[in-house]
Amino acid sequence: MQWIGKAVGGVIGLLTGGPVGAAIGVLLGHQFDSPVPGRAPGAGSASATQVGERFFRTTFQVMGHVAKADGRVSEREIQAARAVMSELRLQPAQVQVAIACFTEGKAPQFAVNGALDGLYRACGGRADLMRAFVEIQMRAALMGNDLQTSARGVLQNIAARLGLGGLEFAHIEAVLRMHRNAQGGRGGAAPVDEAARLAQAYKVLECSPQNSNEELSLAYRRQLSRHHPDKLKANGLPDSMIEHAKERTQQIIEAWELVRERRGI
Repeated sequence: MQWIGKAVGGVIGLLTGGPVGAAIGVLLGHQFDSPVPGRAPGAGSASATQVGERFFRTTFQVMGHVAKADGRVSEREIQAARAVMSELRLQPAQVQVAIACFTEGKAPQFAVNGALDGLYRACGGRADLMRAFVEIQMRAALMGNDLQTSARGVLQNIAARLGLGGLEFAHIEAVLRMHRNAQGGRGGAAPVDEAARLAQAYKVLECSPQNSNEELSLAYRRQLSRHHPDKLKANGLPDSMIEHAKERTQQIIEAWELVRERRGI
């Protein structure tokens, strides 16, 4: 089931933007498909396969659960899930597995907390993977219903269950919205006006218009330091996710440039 691992990499690769990002992200899948150094080949491969399969299945199960948050799954939410599958370039058989998982997730009896706890344990609680999981859920929700109605609360609970706080949740949303708006809107959404873009840029920097120019500059440097690819790599980020870190760094720079231009800094 090596395709599972590659699909996991593709899911995370989507966060760097479209099919190109997905192709880069496929590299991450080899971490799930390859034996773990220092372990017996059989045991390492089995464990890696289980982690990859868990990530893949839980991704689409939870996606279905979030889509059903308001009691019904709209056609737009189905299209959003299909868009994720398409961008992953899943084969027909793989799409069928993803659809089955999506269907399981939207069922009333789906135990979302148990699924999330299982994912957390399987991934060893790795913050980078937990954040990537939440990002792909939010990406689908933004395309599906713009994170409206009950979906926001459900997704906030999911993020908290996986160890992400409210500020990090808001930051993820701001970055994804900014990226989507820069592309002219995803999933049929219209581009936001300049005032909204500026508000989102402040969120990316984790600041507000009330902050001074000096505070904004410090926040910008702090965000760059936090997401700098070299620093993340030194802290254990796999090489296959460096492109993701570069994308985040670029978005922070774009947010700063927008704020700086508007304030004449």
